[in-house]
Amino acid sequence: MWYFAWILGLPLAALVAVVNAMWLEIQEDRKATERKPLR
Repeated sequence: MWYFAWILGLPLAALVAVVNAMWLEIQEDRKATERKPLR
C-alpha cells in the first residue's frame, strides 16, 4: 500500500514545485514593472 503514497505524493510535489516557480516569476515581473514604468 506504500505505493499509493508515492502515486499521490509525487504528482502533488511536482505540482507544488510548478506553482511555486510560476509564483516566483510573477513576483519578479511585478517588481520589474514597478521599477520600470512603461512611460
